[in-house]
Amino acid sequence: MSKNRPFVLTIAGLDPSGGAGILADIKTFEQHKVTGFAISTTNTIQTENKFYEIQWTDLSFVIRSIETLFLNYKISAVKIGIVSSLHDLSRIISTIKLHSQSTQIVWDPVLKSTTKFDFLKIENRSDLNKILSKIDLITPNYPEMEILFPDFILKENQFPTNVFLKGGHNEKAVGMDQLFLKNEILDFHPSNKKCYEKHGSGCVLSSAITSNLASHQTLKEACKNAKIYIENYLSSTPTLIGYHYV
Repeated sequence: MSKNRPFVLTIAGLDPSGGAGILADIKTFEQHKVTGFAISTTNTIQTENKFYEIQWTDLSFVIRSIETLFLNYKISAVKIGIVSSLHDLSRIISTIKLHSQSTQIVWDPVLKSTTKFDFLKIENRSDLNKILSKIDLITPNYPEMEILFPDFILKENQFPTNVFLKGGHNEKAVGMDQLFLKNEILDFHPSNKKCYEKHGSGCVLSSAITSNLASHQTLKEACKNAKIYIENYLSSTPTLIGYHYV
């Protein structure tokens, strides 16, 4: 492994179609010239069109995997995807912070499948806010944002962490993303590229941001450059599975 490349870890699910989860993350990491590691939180049976079944990885196995990697490598950034509960998410984040306070954490909150299969449920909002305060960035889409923060108002950052709100479901301005920082809100408008819906595009975007953060880009730069990458990905094919380009 090259000493010049930062180490980046994805902790997410295994999608056998490769469009989402750790396979999509690893493809994205490689295109961003970072060395990618992966820990699977779950195995799934799915295609790019339909979700069938899920089998969760035992949390203690996930934690031991995280500990092993952090004891052997200096990991610059971690992308977290699907987890089974807020308790699991909290344990994962606490383990990361215990081994490395400087590691940046991005959480892409996978709460439902496109076929409306429910994953993580928000049962205690106080616990949620405590967890989010330990994360550097979350990357929800509009439906996920409404679950995390019911009745949210897009006028100020009232959130416990930085938020990159993906605009694919933005009915007023499709494709316009927004970055909510502590004292600033930035709009990221779409280009004129012809983009097509993609299975797992949220995973690709969040792992691109994570890669950019590991490469010492600011949060603004990381999000701006990730949007360029995801638009290239979305425009690569008219199908639900896209191509990753160097």
